[in-house]
Amino acid sequence: MSVRTLLIALSLAGLSFGAQAADLTIGYITGIDPTKLAQAEGSYEKAIGEKIDWRRFDSGPAVVSALASGDLQIGNLGSSPLAAAASRNVPLVTFIVTAQIKGSEALVVRDGSGINGPQDLIGKTIATSFVSTSHYSLLGALKHWNLTPQQVKVVNLSPAQITAAWKRGDIDGAFTWSPALGEIRKTGKTLTDAGQVSEWGAPTFEVWVARKDFADKHPEIVAKFAKVSLDAIADYNAHQTAWTTDSPQVQTIARLTGASPEDIPELLHGAHFPSAAEQKSAQLLGGGTAKDIAGTALFLKEQGKIETVLPDYSAFVSDKFLPQ
Repeated sequence: MSVRTLLIALSLAGLSFGAQAADLTIGYITGIDPTKLAQAEGSYEKAIGEKIDWRRFDSGPAVVSALASGDLQIGNLGSSPLAAAASRNVPLVTFIVTAQIKGSEALVVRDGSGINGPQDLIGKTIATSFVSTSHYSLLGALKHWNLTPQQVKVVNLSPAQITAAWKRGDIDGAFTWSPALGEIRKTGKTLTDAGQVSEWGAPTFEVWVARKDFADKHPEIVAKFAKVSLDAIADYNAHQTAWTTDSPQVQTIARLTGASPEDIPELLHGAHFPSAAEQKSAQLLGGGTAKDIAGTALFLKEQGKIETVLPDYSAFVSDKFLPQ
């Protein structure tokens, strides 16, 4: 084969000499927050000046596994899988809290399931994604209601599996997030949500983390990523009323996440997205986030989900990547 023929063949295969795989691979879950708009619009690539290989995951524990193996450099996950990962000394650093979860994750029970209150959950099948923020909230709710996980048949399903199982009638309820949450709400009712469970003493939140080795080697990339995220959050916080079902922002997030545009404004209102000033405060990256991770880890150990709780989680949180 001549060089010219080889070049044509490679071109037809969608390849070219000099093309390289992305050096930056980032994993994300489908929780609804303003950074998803920045992701869909390519704002991170523009700021960093590098191609990004975005990979979608069903849950935080899957993101942790990919980060631990080195397949990802940066990942989006919730506080429960973060606490479990830190307790196993997975080398991660939390550099931004994207959302403090409230109504955007909820326990929905099926119409006709006979569940009208907490005590009706006994003997019923409730699905959630194990070691996710929703799982943590479910365990917190059961504890508040003086129910044990053994009294309820709690099954481990991803959000996509929850939607399918709900349609088949295999489960009586689920604690989950969008897009599954929007689907099951159509034929179910909300028994509680993460915001209420937070008030009962089990707060949940979502974060962006980086592998420590990557953050140490490329602090400028992590800092640029943090700035894009905070700019997206600031834009939403300043113009919330403009993010309607028909708005381009909501339509774009819907295409990325698979959530229904009709659900997204409510889901956005169901969380608090901390500003740059809040990120730096003692309540978040200035110390509070590390304490919240410790509290989450202690609860997970009490529930038998992890084996060890570290004496200090501050090494897994840093505010040095925030804009000065």
